[in-house]
Amino acid sequence: MRLDMQQKFKNSILVLFSALAGAINIHAQVTGAIGGTIVNRNNQQPLAGITIEVKPGEKKSISDSLGNFRIVGIQPGSYSISFSAVGYQSKTISNLVLTSGNETSLQVELEPEIKQLSTIVVSSRKNTAKVATIESPLSIQRLTTEDIKANPGGNFDISKVIQSLPGVGGGIGGGSFRNDIIIRGGSPSENVFYLDGIEVPIINHFNTQGSGGGPQGILNVSFIEDVRLSTSAFDARYDNTLSSVFQFKQKNGNTNRVQGNFRLSASEVAATFDGPLSKKTTFLASARRSYLQLLFKALDLPIRPNYWDFQFKTTTKIDKKTTLTFLGIGAIDEFKFEAPREATPEKLYVINSNPGINQWSYTIGATLKRLTNKGFINFSISRNTLDNRADKYLNNDKPLESERTFRIQSNETENKLRLDVNNTYGDWKLSFGAVAQIIDFDNNFFQVFRQPVKDAQGNIIVPGIIFNYNRELNFLRYGTFAQVGRRIFNNRLGLSLGVRADANTAKNGNNNLFNQLSPRVSVSYAINDKWNISSSYGLYYRLPSYTQLAFLGQNGFTNPGEYIKSTHWVGGFEFLPFSTTRFTIEGFYKKYNNYPISIPDGISLANKGTEFGAVGNEPVTQDGKGRVWGIEFFAQQKLTKRFFGVLSYTFYKSEFTGANGQYAPASWDNRHLISTTLGYKLGRNWELGLKFRYQGAAPYTPYNLEQSQLNYLTLGTGVFNFNAINSLRLPAFHSGDLRIDKKWNYRNTTLDLFLDITNFYSSKSAGVPFYTFKRTADNTAFLSTNSNPVQLDGKNAIPILLDNNDGTLLPTIGIILEF
Repeated sequence: MRLDMQQKFKNSILVLFSALAGAINIHAQVTGAIGGTIVNRNNQQPLAGITIEVKPGEKKSISDSLGNFRIVGIQPGSYSISFSAVGYQSKTISNLVLTSGNETSLQVELEPEIKQLSTIVVSSRKNTAKVATIESPLSIQRLTTEDIKANPGGNFDISKVIQSLPGVGGGIGGGSFRNDIIIRGGSPSENVFYLDGIEVPIINHFNTQGSGGGPQGILNVSFIEDVRLSTSAFDARYDNTLSSVFQFKQKNGNTNRVQGNFRLSASEVAATFDGPLSKKTTFLASARRSYLQLLFKALDLPIRPNYWDFQFKTTTKIDKKTTLTFLGIGAIDEFKFEAPREATPEKLYVINSNPGINQWSYTIGATLKRLTNKGFINFSISRNTLDNRADKYLNNDKPLESERTFRIQSNETENKLRLDVNNTYGDWKLSFGAVAQIIDFDNNFFQVFRQPVKDAQGNIIVPGIIFNYNRELNFLRYGTFAQVGRRIFNNRLGLSLGVRADANTAKNGNNNLFNQLSPRVSVSYAINDKWNISSSYGLYYRLPSYTQLAFLGQNGFTNPGEYIKSTHWVGGFEFLPFSTTRFTIEGFYKKYNNYPISIPDGISLANKGTEFGAVGNEPVTQDGKGRVWGIEFFAQQKLTKRFFGVLSYTFYKSEFTGANGQYAPASWDNRHLISTTLGYKLGRNWELGLKFRYQGAAPYTPYNLEQSQLNYLTLGTGVFNFNAINSLRLPAFHSGDLRIDKKWNYRNTTLDLFLDITNFYSSKSAGVPFYTFKRTADNTAFLSTNSNPVQLDGKNAIPILLDNNDGTLLPTIGIILEF
């Protein structure tokens, strides 16, 4: 029966491919096209007369008076597109895959050429690998849409793809299924994300409130033209960051025709459309639906994750100087449980150790860009909301309100206004602006944190801990910034100075801008046309999570709300031996102050945030400290003929203090991070990708065996002995991913068939062992020491530790149909 079903499935796939091929006139001329707009990076003015060349080949064009260009009749394949003109630095975009199904649309920014007063050529070389700017001369990396789409094991998820970059870890143990982005030893809550200049606080499904991580990204990679990651030397316009700034740049819709793509893989189905709405307006729109719950049911796993997401963008050219952009992104998530057909201790542990989740979120925004004689002005308004519901019971499979152990009913909304002015005065670049945010936060929270400890007579000798409160928080956040930069000494030396200040009106916050004065300075020096040396210093602030600010304990206790402070010192070299090759080496040191420390657990909140639910719903102090230092190496080879790839290595040490004031390793203090991603164009539209990752031994905390036995049935997990925090280490993690793509181009249609194998050599990923009680042979009940039912306090239970090793080879076969 099963073999017959497999054969029918194979036959259906063959019929589908045959129908697709037969429905298209393959004898017609099959070509692709590329178009877009070219502007001056400094003032965003359109550039006319720019020469655009497609290599290999002889196709070329010149931009018109509005900076627009379009080249048609290009044979499908991988190309490099170069842009050049007198007075501007040449630019080349490598590994641009052109197909007959979708026309590629680019937004290209060119920088004015630096005047040369000596024999040295500072930056006029046509270098495709160069990323640094005068504002951020180091600690910055860039990914293109092709880097994201073809990344092995990435599953079209940007949050997983960026783990190929230096200094970027991916959760405790390295093999975590979550997108907990760890940047240079900082916690997952220390990053900020911007989509076309609009802040998007949530980019992952099943988001951990107060932290930011989750198991699956939301952003549609078909929309993304460019991703820039800054891990220090932050531009002053970006607030509330301690570890990184992600800038996601979306493409504009095609101006010539409506087009789209349909993607089907092992876990989801997605559709994307873009095109013109009028002569002045283009659009992008997409929707995605997962069917993981069906896959997990077939695999007899007890969890049923389910999600939708949506994304749109419209761009309207009001006149030659004014552009209006609307964008939006939203997600709907549901995480529930179902009893497995064949029960095992591991499956039953999963059911009661996690909360069920119902969550939805969205960000919508509008930006008005107005060009001026000296530059441009951006004014944006946006709104983002997270509605987070999570529930946990003694038995999640059969929940009873009387057996509830955990509840979150939370809604947080931010309404934002941003203004930034960007001008160029001769050799000087100046930007300044302000931001204001209205915060509305409601939190109904309940948690059985600890069971009471009783003596043999049943008397309570240590009271239990239960959090139960309902609080509304409304306040204003505001800030301002300025940044200035220029090149001196024959344009060899670049200087950038910036300052910002932030404050808020929360009762337990800080309303004085000068208390959060955040200076930063960057210096870069061009030794010659291949070598650059750079350094930076910055003082950065981040407001604690709303969950921390809104916490209400016994006797009206409220948490402090001081800004967390981080000071960065960074220095490094950049070597550009060829136009397509880039090497960097950097050393960094980060110091933290005012970090929140959990009063019940006695540990830094920097060690939390990789679990489902929320972080910060507990009493804290804010006298914690942290320190991270390390060195990282990065090598990148852009596409030359057939090969492209990146290699990165980071060594770092990350430590935070607890209530005892002693430094201890952070939960993601892996020490060693190695990642390499390689790609090879095989010809005839075949492409091969390979990725390897290594993360050193991650620290973890042993269990408090007495407290674990007492609280297990209530919490569904063991209780850690935080007096020995992160005193043990897991084995190092390593894994390899493989991806093969084959494209068929027809008239106005492209079919991409891909095979993506995650962990292709089945490497084991060790996680923290599971504390549980021993079960009967049929897994229907817990065994006890006296043959009676196990007591709620676990005194007659038989504790055991279950191995937490996952080494599943996960193949994914999918198709992408462009039309």
